[in-house]
Amino acid sequence: MVIQIGDTIPEVTLKHIHDGVRVVDTPTLFTGKQVVLFAVPGAFTPTCSEHHLPGFVEHFAAFRKRGIDVICIAVNDPFVMQAWGESVGVPEGLQMVSDGNGDLVKAMGLEMDASAYGMGLRAKRFALYADDGVVKQLFVEAPGEFKVSSAEHVLAHLD
Repeated sequence: MVIQIGDTIPEVTLKHIHDGVRVVDTPTLFTGKQVVLFAVPGAFTPTCSEHHLPGFVEHFAAFRKRGIDVICIAVNDPFVMQAWGESVGVPEGLQMVSDGNGDLVKAMGLEMDASAYGMGLRAKRFALYADDGVVKQLFVEAPGEFKVSSAEHVLAHLD
C-alpha cells in the first residue's frame, strides 16, 4: 500500500557517510523536524544528476530558510550516495542517505522494478514533505516523468 498524506513515515534503518558509514533510523531523521525527502531511481543517472538533485542543491537555502531539512535517498549504497553528492556539489546539510536494500521505499509502497534496465529494485521518483514524521504533502511522478517532485514544485506547494 502506498503511503498517504496523514501517514507516519515507517520506521526503518538507513545508512549515510559521516566519518565512516553510519546507521540512522527514520525517527532520528524525522521526529520533531520539518523534512523534505526526495527519492531518485538512481545516483548518477541522467535525470537524477542533471535535474532532480541539482534543483534541490540550487534551492537548498530556500528550504533551510523555512526551517526544513532536505534528504535525498536512493536505492544505492552509502559510498555511491557520498560520491554522487560530492560530484554535484551538495551543500553541507543536504543529507545524502542510502536506502541500499530499498527498505524505506518498500515500506512506503514507492518501490519500482527496474530489472528490465538492469537496475533491480529502485525507488520511484517522488518527493514528500513531513512534519514531525507525518506526511503532509506527497508528490509521486508518473513513470518516466520529472515534474511534481522537483524542488521548485515542492517549494511552491509547501503550506
